[in-house]
Amino acid sequence: MATELYDLTVPVFLRGFKALSAFLDKARAWADEQGIAHEELLSARLAEDMAPLVGQIQRVSDGAKFAMARLGQIEAPAMADTETSFDELQARIAATVAFLNSVPREAVDGREDADIEVKTPNRSFHFKGLPYVTTFALPNFYFHITAAYAILRHKGAPVGKMDYLGGI
Repeated sequence: MATELYDLTVPVFLRGFKALSAFLDKARAWADEQGIAHEELLSARLAEDMAPLVGQIQRVSDGAKFAMARLGQIEAPAMADTETSFDELQARIAATVAFLNSVPREAVDGREDADIEVKTPNRSFHFKGLPYVTTFALPNFYFHITAAYAILRHKGAPVGKMDYLGGI
């Protein structure tokens, strides 16, 4: 029986983006109330060798869209990584969500044994479809959402676990 990879990915990604969008809005409102320049939050990072908040959002977006493109053998929309504001980050989230909503279930379901290759500047990773989702795509997605959340918490934004979880 085929695994319903669509159900393991698209709804999970959509829920994550809903939470991410909401806690970015909450952080922006807090920064405005406190008189904190948006750039201070957008450029904040947890460690020198980690991407700043903007980069974390870009990686969340890339992780989700490329996961679906690889699984469904479809073209992912190009995004230039030029965001410098909360509005631009929200637009990127919206564009990624629109792409996810366009992915046909039939392009993804049943591809648990598909050969998936992930190329990075330093190496390539090879997976079958289901292990790609469970051991790479989803952990990578959550890593970057968690990093974005942690950056905002570190800077003092009033986001909490329920914000991260999407207000269950």
